[in-house]
Amino acid sequence: MDKNFMDNRFSPYLAVFFVWNPADAALVNPILEAVGNSLGRDKNRPFSRGLNIPLFYFSSQNSSETPDSYPASIADRNIIFIFASVNTMGRESWSNFIESFPKDNSIYIVPVAIDKNGLNHGGALHGLNCIRAYEWSDENKDYLAILNLAHEIYRFGFSPIASNDAGKKSSINIFLSHAKAGDTGRLHAEEIKRFIDNTNMNRFFDANEISPGFLFNEEIEKHIPNSTLLAIESDAYSSRYWCQREILSAKSFNRPIVVMNCLDDFEDRIFPAASNVPRVHVSSDTPMSTRDILRVLSATIIETIRHSYSIQCLEKYRSAGWVDSDCELVARPPEIRQVIALKSRGKTKICYPEPPIYLDEAGWHRELGADTFTPLWNAADQNRLVSMRVGISISEVSEHNCFVNHQHVDHLILLAQDLARHLLARSATLLYGGDLRPNGFTEFILNEAAILKERVNRELPYVENHLAWPLYISEQEIVSWRAQYRRIMRTIEYNIPDDVASGLSKTVFLPPNSAKNSYVWSRCLTEMREKSISSSTHRICVGGKLFGYKGKMPGVLEEIKLTLDSENPLFLLGAFGGVVGDVCKIILNNEISEHFSEAWQISHNAGYSDLQELARTFGHDCNYESIVDTIKQLKIADLSERVGLEVFEYQRLMTSPFIDECVHLILKGLSKSVSA
Repeated sequence: MDKNFMDNRFSPYLAVFFVWNPADAALVNPILEAVGNSLGRDKNRPFSRGLNIPLFYFSSQNSSETPDSYPASIADRNIIFIFASVNTMGRESWSNFIESFPKDNSIYIVPVAIDKNGLNHGGALHGLNCIRAYEWSDENKDYLAILNLAHEIYRFGFSPIASNDAGKKSSINIFLSHAKAGDTGRLHAEEIKRFIDNTNMNRFFDANEISPGFLFNEEIEKHIPNSTLLAIESDAYSSRYWCQREILSAKSFNRPIVVMNCLDDFEDRIFPAASNVPRVHVSSDTPMSTRDILRVLSATIIETIRHSYSIQCLEKYRSAGWVDSDCELVARPPEIRQVIALKSRGKTKICYPEPPIYLDEAGWHRELGADTFTPLWNAADQNRLVSMRVGISISEVSEHNCFVNHQHVDHLILLAQDLARHLLARSATLLYGGDLRPNGFTEFILNEAAILKERVNRELPYVENHLAWPLYISEQEIVSWRAQYRRIMRTIEYNIPDDVASGLSKTVFLPPNSAKNSYVWSRCLTEMREKSISSSTHRICVGGKLFGYKGKMPGVLEEIKLTLDSENPLFLLGAFGGVVGDVCKIILNNEISEHFSEAWQISHNAGYSDLQELARTFGHDCNYESIVDTIKQLKIADLSERVGLEVFEYQRLMTSPFIDECVHLILKGLSKSVSA
């Protein structure tokens, strides 16, 4: 991992790393998918309240090569899951790599044996108990993976055990809240408790309930303050006084709550205090399936972690000065009882985790005189950037780049979604020069804008999608996109530049299948980029494919060059790899990548030599040496001053892999530019 990651003014509370040999991908990938979806954030549900833990992936492109570096201590607590197997034991390079892992008090290593050979590692793994993934049943491997790995995160991150506390338990206390009337709630509670007590789940959970003969008040006071409450919502649940008391008690003690909905027929009123928490639906039929029980327990452990992790993150943000030091931190969007209780103590500023709730839902906060906000959003910001036209230059990076930067391929999509959300919510106009492929960046940005428009319940600036000829020639495709995103998207279509327009029909698509046609494409793309950049006030550049592009050079590189030529403010986010990563390495370390040479581009792009030769005859080729020289002369002080950041803040922007931090710095710079 880049050494600049270590220069932290801000560091997260927790980071999780996964290490595996690519020969084990068939066994490891399903585990990573299940666990990653639970620990990270779902790109298809961008406003969901996920954990959003920073995740990093360490593998290689072939089974004989090891990752290029070890995971670094970039957070207060760093948890490394090493998937051990015959391939990590039997290949000397991998065995040496794993057994030589550096140790640090902030690093917690967890071996995950995916076959029995994985139990035999020495060195850094010597004496460490392994998670035995090879014992998991195929039909429930996803939930068993979540439970096992999440429990280790809980142990090290939120219930640490010192070496001299070997006998101390690190299980999560679950308080089973259910109605005694009717059979569904009672039977489901008994099944869950029996499953925990009689399987190895008893290593993860202690299940408690109010047993016959015990006093309700005493049992509630004894168990709930240290428990996650699992409310088993049967038909009778919400109408029972003691069930309501248990919910209210958990809320008053700020405890995690998960509702298991198992209605058989009808519930005449949902108890209001049982809202604002995760809800899992299972059938009312008994017995419960093993998979349903594991699903409920997985939701329970994830919510337990989310609840504690949210507060730790908010504390970090407050320490870094993102939010006021005198605000109250809460793990969920604030509720009426909570706001009233805080006001009675003189607390009216309340910070809760991302993402912000709907404006309509937050209306009663203002009615009660509470100022509620997230680390990255306050309702007072909604028109702050109304004069800004912010261009985003972003494209995917190669699979090899993912191995170098150790980020999931969705990481850039999540960043694009966050940028779109926060810029549009502040009334900035967003400019993006993207094609209209399904599941491309354009679609994710537009979907984010569409959801945001519903949430804020007001008119937003358009997302301007700038298109070079002939990208917009496919009429039906354009019509479909315009119909779907009519209220949020405006397409800006550019004509063919005069110097290549002769003999071409503006209404006929031109395939880039020859040097001449590719040259026309390159001129059209340059024309679009020049005009788009001249119409913007700021430019954000991140990622960028290094090969397989259309045009005379990588698209994001050309947009960086044109932005520098125009002297417009430029935000460079280098830790996400690709073109921008290489640009930042030149600025920070004078480290010039082979990617920025004509020879490398010719060897990685079919037909590129012919394109360059033709473009050179018209003076429109790409001069990589000149571009590199321009970048080498850049001074961080000048770049930072233009965007409204301090030098150390711009350096962090170029080196931070953390989406929240990058968004915070960009918003800070834009806000300062408005005030200047």
